[in-house]
Amino acid sequence: MNRAYKFRIYPNKEQRIMFAKTFGCVRFVYNLMLSDKIKHYQQTGKILSVTPARYKSQYEWLKEVDSLALANAQLNLQTAYKNFFSNKKAGFPKYKSKKKSRKRYTTNNQHGSIRIEGGRIKLPKVGYVKIVQHRPMMGVIKSVTVEQTPANKYFVSILVEYESQVPEVSLQKFIGLDFSMHDLYVTSGGERADYPRFFRRHEKKLARLCRWYSRRKQGSKNRERMRLRVCLEYERITNQRTDYLHKKSYNLAENYDVVCIETLNLRTVSRQLRLGKSVSDNSFGKLREMLRYKLYFRGKKLIEIDKWYPSSQICNVCGYKNSAVKDLSIREWECPKCGAEHDRGINAAINLREEGKRLAASTVGTTGSNAYGEGVRRLQSEKLAETQSSSK
Repeated sequence: MNRAYKFRIYPNKEQRIMFAKTFGCVRFVYNLMLSDKIKHYQQTGKILSVTPARYKSQYEWLKEVDSLALANAQLNLQTAYKNFFSNKKAGFPKYKSKKKSRKRYTTNNQHGSIRIEGGRIKLPKVGYVKIVQHRPMMGVIKSVTVEQTPANKYFVSILVEYESQVPEVSLQKFIGLDFSMHDLYVTSGGERADYPRFFRRHEKKLARLCRWYSRRKQGSKNRERMRLRVCLEYERITNQRTDYLHKKSYNLAENYDVVCIETLNLRTVSRQLRLGKSVSDNSFGKLREMLRYKLYFRGKKLIEIDKWYPSSQICNVCGYKNSAVKDLSIREWECPKCGAEHDRGINAAINLREEGKRLAASTVGTTGSNAYGEGVRRLQSEKLAETQSSSK
């Protein structure tokens, strides 16, 4: 099993220079290989297979940096090509920009070339760098990704491999989560996350800092100082949001065996409803990813209900489907059949929980996360087909 740990590092002046060289060389080699591939395909109609070693004789300064960092740039380009041909939505590989692209590179551990000793981490071509290891690691180091943030902070993401068996847990405690634009989510028990909306709270300050930044002369030291202040403010918002989501996902993973959630396309929601800022501030998709791996490590399940499942329209008491509730402005409604009064979010969360129970009961006997997921997807497709046929 693989797991990643992220720590902050504090390089000295010489090490920062080496990091800057490596970032630049990785970006340069990536763009050069992409350019050669495009030219070769235009001339011959075939895909060119090229490695960074091809350019070291012409550009000797490429030998100064870690060769494995350049090799990983080649692998990233191959992955980008593979994604493009397998899924057109991924888009064709793009050139990396010096100003806009993220400054990072990945290197591999070979015969102990990467190790942590006495509060320092040894990196190829860089040496020992001070590291703040805030929690212990288990397993063997496979690779390390070094990253420089826009606020000029340095971090390392360490990928380790270790032997671990996922515990077997009886699935008894279920909970449904319905996406809420204001509260982040509503549970089937009626609890609301009460999301603090961090971006909205800092929006005025960010606007003021951006105005100050735009008025500074380009290339001046004052403009660079203001850029750092803007980056630090964005970083503060991101850290607050991430900390909040980690705490919420941890509590859900500890207290429940199965979390039932809807597979919403948040990008489409933000475009159609013109609420991109609010949707991005909530980061519901990030919460879903946190729940997925935290539940998996505990032997628990995250059941993702199909986005076309009418959870908001179905009465959780009698099962009547009220198509009038498609109007998102209706937050409370009364069932025409049984007379039950519903809160839109709580009713949808209860329906998601019950649908998750049905899917979990129907997939009993499957082993492994892949088989479980395939069984859930199969049942969801069958349920969707039944719904469409009945509507016709």
